[in-house]
Amino acid sequence: MPRSSSSLALVLLCLYINISFSNSKVLNSGFSVEMIHRDSSRSPLYRHTETPFQRVANAMRRSINRANHFNKKSFVASTNTAESTVKASQGEYLMSYSVGTPPFEILGVVDTGSGITWMQCQRCEDCYEQTTPIFDPSKSKTYKTLPCSSNMCQSVISTPSCSSDKIGCKYTIKYGDGSHSQGDLSVETLTLGSTNGSSVQFPNTVIGCGHNNKGTFQGEGSGVVGLGGGPVSLISQLSSSIGGKFSYCLAPMFSQSNSSSKLNFGDAAVVSGLGAVSTPLVSKTGSEVFYYLTLEAFSVGDKRIEFVGGSSSSGSSNGEGNIIIDSGTTLTLLPQEDYSNLESAVADAIQANRVSDPSNFLSLCYQTTPSGQLDVPVITAHFKGADVELNPISTFVQVAEGVVCFAFHSSEVVSIFGNLAQLNLLVGYDLMEQTVSFKPTDCTQE
Repeated sequence: MPRSSSSLALVLLCLYINISFSNSKVLNSGFSVEMIHRDSSRSPLYRHTETPFQRVANAMRRSINRANHFNKKSFVASTNTAESTVKASQGEYLMSYSVGTPPFEILGVVDTGSGITWMQCQRCEDCYEQTTPIFDPSKSKTYKTLPCSSNMCQSVISTPSCSSDKIGCKYTIKYGDGSHSQGDLSVETLTLGSTNGSSVQFPNTVIGCGHNNKGTFQGEGSGVVGLGGGPVSLISQLSSSIGGKFSYCLAPMFSQSNSSSKLNFGDAAVVSGLGAVSTPLVSKTGSEVFYYLTLEAFSVGDKRIEFVGGSSSSGSSNGEGNIIIDSGTTLTLLPQEDYSNLESAVADAIQANRVSDPSNFLSLCYQTTPSGQLDVPVITAHFKGADVELNPISTFVQVAEGVVCFAFHSSEVVSIFGNLAQLNLLVGYDLMEQTVSFKPTDCTQE
């Protein structure tokens, strides 16, 4: 017997209440999602033909390539588009999420240095070859293109580019290596599945639906998840639901454990308790996408090395906001003078045979004992108000059999506190309080 309209309405109401309750329950307690390092054997970007040391060398090179785009503004006004000058496919962590109704699973590169989330979409006018299914907005009940006259379109794109019918808002992202993504700036329901088995939906999330995407993008991925600042980053859009808080705990990336890392939101992202320290976030006009901290010095054992900060892009007249913290850059990059001072102090503290990096990339390398050990000094990063002791796995990386190297590098472009330095630290961002917090944590157990 067919249901009456009133019975159907009751069923739909109960379904809506259940979904809303599930959303509220997850949001009230916060939630976490899994991140996988691109070089994990669980990652679709994993290359079985590469040796572990080739993966390390590739990550080192990606660090320098990525740094080159941090010297430029994330969004630059042009005659008819918004432009983002970044390096394509250089993020180090991946996460799955879903868009649309019904939900369609997407694999994106997590990027704290990107201010927009975008995915490759059907109809493809000129797309890179994606090996996973491509989202088709015509099959979603909740997909809408933003009007060109909307406040959001106006706030993101200083001189909006409209579709041929003068209605839809268009976006263009240009990458430093010549890659690009172009398409419709739209709103869609975004679903994040949490590690506790629940999921949470965010209706009307602004996302780029790319129809023209070419360059060095990886075919297994569907685009970028922007966790940086700016009006349409995922963090900015979810801010009221998550209290402006997110955190991550990065597990060792070049070990054999293949442990996943966690990305936490809301109350689950609070960093507190024994060992937790906090430092102010520094806002910079024109560079809102990036997260700037103030680094005062490093310590190598008992020796303190003041940070001069010679980068034109990250330095400032008062020394505030002189380094970017970034999850998508592997190495920690410092101006030449600061790197040289730190390297000298580290070299003075290590009694072992110096050798060359087989890839000729890192300059301070040592031969390990037969058991693979090297006695390294404790290195502490002194941020404003926060002393962060770095783990040995954070400061040295194995680059060949029996060879480990100092995982820092000089850069005349920008200073970056990279993800190797952040291993086994719970790193929390509170955008309401404008702080970043650190807490020593075994991230394989999180």
